Amino acid sequence: MEEPSGLQNFLEIVTKPDNIPIVAMLILVIFFTWLGMREALKNDKLVEEGREDDIPKEMWK
Repeated sequence: MEEPSGLQNFLEIVTKPDNIPIVAMLILVIFFTWLGMREALKNDKLVEEGREDDIPKEMWK
């Protein structure tokens, strides 16, 4: 009998009903962290260009 691989063990743990909300939350945290960093970099670029007044306009696009 062959031992399950690391990926098989990982998938078995991740797909258990108790862990599915935790995995979904982790995905959402990663997504919104990326989104926030992307917006922060856009705002930093506007500040470097001296266009601080355009930041609210860019946020509402």
